[in-house]
Amino acid sequence: MHRALGPGLLESSYQACLAHELMLRAVRLEQQRELPLAYKGIALRNGYRIDLLVEGRIVVEVKAVQSIESVHRAQLLTYLKLLNRRIGLLINFNVETLVHGVRRIVNGY
Repeated sequence: MHRALGPGLLESSYQACLAHELMLRAVRLEQQRELPLAYKGIALRNGYRIDLLVEGRIVVEVKAVQSIESVHRAQLLTYLKLLNRRIGLLINFNVETLVHGVRRIVNGY
């Protein structure tokens, strides 16, 4: 997918194409799943959504940025904590070779 499209598109384009590729391979996924957030006993509807939840276990956050920053890793780690999941992938499609844009993030609970 990245070889065909290359860098320079919007995150939403890469997310849609990645979801399509996974569905073609019969991988179970949810797109734009709302994140539950509770604070002092109240549920907050804050509009936070994860890009992809793969097989109910892996949170995938899609980026198309110049470089992955610590705030991007913190964002994914927070999503993992809120969903009580252990593994996440931070994928930056704005790179020449996709292998250089993939980061695995682990929530230590």
